[in-house]
Amino acid sequence: MVVLEARELTKCYLPSVPAVRDLSFCLTEGQVLGFVGPNGSGKSTTVKMLTGLLQPTHGQVLWCGAAIQRDLLQYRKRLGYVPEEIDLYPFLSGWEYLELVGTLRGLPRKSLTAKIDALLALFSLAPHRHSAVGSYSKGMRQRIALIAALLHDPSLLILDEPLSGLDVTSAMIVKHLIQTLAERGKAILYCSHVLEVVEKVCSHVIVLRKGRTLAYGHPAELMKSAGQSSLEHAFAHLVEGDDAPQASLASRFSPAGRLSFCAEDALP
Repeated sequence: MVVLEARELTKCYLPSVPAVRDLSFCLTEGQVLGFVGPNGSGKSTTVKMLTGLLQPTHGQVLWCGAAIQRDLLQYRKRLGYVPEEIDLYPFLSGWEYLELVGTLRGLPRKSLTAKIDALLALFSLAPHRHSAVGSYSKGMRQRIALIAALLHDPSLLILDEPLSGLDVTSAMIVKHLIQTLAERGKAILYCSHVLEVVEKVCSHVIVLRKGRTLAYGHPAELMKSAGQSSLEHAFAHLVEGDDAPQASLASRFSPAGRLSFCAEDALP
């Protein structure tokens, strides 16, 4: 089932300078869709439109077939979002911040307490639960943001550089958690520059360049088509290669020569 659809999304900050142009894709239940591209490719702008923080100049974002702007509040109740730049209340403790988030989301007190306890333990933050967030390291703040995004059991997760600042153990926990959530039917959009992780956790990958979709497919398909042994090398080949090879590769993924697609079409 298609959970999230971007339909011909275009965003222009200036009349003649589109940051994103005609971007279309679908995200299905149980899918982890990698979202990668060089700096300035339009990833951050797209994420802001997908979360309802930014209105598209043209096109729309659909949640289960309906435009999110029709009922943005209900859409956000089903959305878990971890932004690239974490902005928490520094004077609250980790526990107090999570309690505030859960209360604002209307979670029952008893279940909220149990969830906070379990997730703090999972991310090795239980000993620091009563310390001020302002005293946390970047990785600790990142873990708190991840917990906050998971508290209400969202159907859709949008994760923007979720491993930023995490140590090896915490990164492994997050990668395993992503795979577990996908197995439970959660739809996950995973934005990252760490292509080794994208290759391992994502079922499909979108490569953006200059606000457009350059390529789409399973990581193994992208590597095979680019003639490379890793997604990192395939990405470099796609983004930094000559225009002719790029056009040739793109044509393999879209018979019409234009990469407007729905992720479910690539599923068996």
